[in-house]
Amino acid sequence: MIPFGLGPDVLLGRVLVILLGIPLHEWAHGWAAHLLGDETPEMQGRLSLNPFIHLDPVGTLAILLTGFGWGRPARVNPYRMTSVRNPRVGMAITAVAGPLSNIIQAIILVLPFRLGLLDLLAPTQAERVANLLFVAIAVNIGLAVFNLLPIPPLDGSRILAGVAPPSVGDAIESLEPYAGMILILVLFVLPMVGLDVVGTLALPFQRFMMRALFTW
Repeated sequence: MIPFGLGPDVLLGRVLVILLGIPLHEWAHGWAAHLLGDETPEMQGRLSLNPFIHLDPVGTLAILLTGFGWGRPARVNPYRMTSVRNPRVGMAITAVAGPLSNIIQAIILVLPFRLGLLDLLAPTQAERVANLLFVAIAVNIGLAVFNLLPIPPLDGSRILAGVAPPSVGDAIESLEPYAGMILILVLFVLPMVGLDVVGTLALPFQRFMMRALFTW
């Protein structure tokens, strides 16, 4: 989703996301579930910011090579979230925490641009730091927007199930056993026949959010 080459600044920006963006995303899922009463993430050791606990080997390699990837999903149990009455609402709150963490990271990473801190560096250094930060911001926004798509097993599908009428939630949950196949279909099969669902839905929002961060 991020149209960059593989220069050193780009790779460093992607490494920053691997070490912070993905771990914080998965930690946020687990922490939100923990706050709602679910002890599953804690029992599985997912309430840690150690990146190696949260990284998926294939997803990590994908981020390095393409700027797009994923972490090892944090398992949660909505029926143990005793702070909310409806398990689907609990799942929705837990699901939104991951993408929200990426958006917050992007906001923090854009501050050096907005506050003029890069002007304190030498021009060459400022350019390299700006490139690194821009890549990290773009990848974090891309991860947030992608995960908010209402496609099982992405976070967006669980958020939609939590706020939509029960019949819609039932329909979404009925697709969960086929979530892996649906994701493969959307990411790899449909683009081969000219139907880039992710690009069509996610890229405009990613560009909008990038413009908003740098201009508002």
